[in-house]
Amino acid sequence: MTILQAIILGIVQGLSEFLPISSSAHIVFTQNICAVLNGSTIDLGSAQQVFLSIMLHVGTLIAVLIYFRKEVLEITKDFFKALWTRDFSSANAKMGAFILIGTVFTVLVAYPLKDVSEKLMVYPQMVAFLLIMTGIVLFFSEFKSKHQKEHTDKLSLKHAILIGLAQGVAAFPGFSRSGWTIATGLFTGLDRVTSTKFSFLLVIPIILGTSIFYPMLEINPQELATFNWTAILIGTAVSAIVGYFCIKYFLKFVARFSMNFFAYYCIIAGLIVISFFTGIALGSN
Repeated sequence: MTILQAIILGIVQGLSEFLPISSSAHIVFTQNICAVLNGSTIDLGSAQQVFLSIMLHVGTLIAVLIYFRKEVLEITKDFFKALWTRDFSSANAKMGAFILIGTVFTVLVAYPLKDVSEKLMVYPQMVAFLLIMTGIVLFFSEFKSKHQKEHTDKLSLKHAILIGLAQGVAAFPGFSRSGWTIATGLFTGLDRVTSTKFSFLLVIPIILGTSIFYPMLEINPQELATFNWTAILIGTAVSAIVGYFCIKYFLKFVARFSMNFFAYYCIIAGLIVISFFTGIALGSN
């Protein structure tokens, strides 16, 4: 892995984590296409590649924490205060509870899917097919939202559970995490901005848990010394910077426009990737 590759992957991660276009799909596509163009193969399951993927997500976590720093501090403070006083009447305490509940339901769905989702990473055509499904889900959610008489900016327990479940399903590469969570919010009557903000906040505990516990359980400490740390850290920084600006401008976008543009993108990108790798496979036979 070179520094240039890490920068490219950092840009891809920073953009695609928050846009409803599946960061995992774009990381898989980018790595596989680079490998094909270079005439080489890439081991997506290698310790360094897995660790790089985790660190790129840490970069986007940093972006969320910086952008929503005031909200995160207030939610954390009021949530733990509510745990002590057993009074969850404040909006921030409720938000903290909803994030916790959503995370629990995410883990209940995502953990059993872990092995299957990791195996899919080496099949770009299948990932592309799931990306097309993401586009279809976005279309239907926008259609449902457009024809709904009223929208709400008030989260409820139902929203937290259903959006958490959607985030768990999005463990499959190609299923956009932000796409499925925002779409679920729209399906259940939330407005776009509220759905998007909750989607971004809900990713915080998931990335924290993954970045802390996965390396401890899955990566041999001796392997860490063999990693290209310069490339990894640069990729992480790029992911954080790009992710921050992506959050800023995407929130402005969803306040004014529908997500049909991203639905079209997911479908077209998925079809292009399927055609590309099918052509490569046929050409090698």
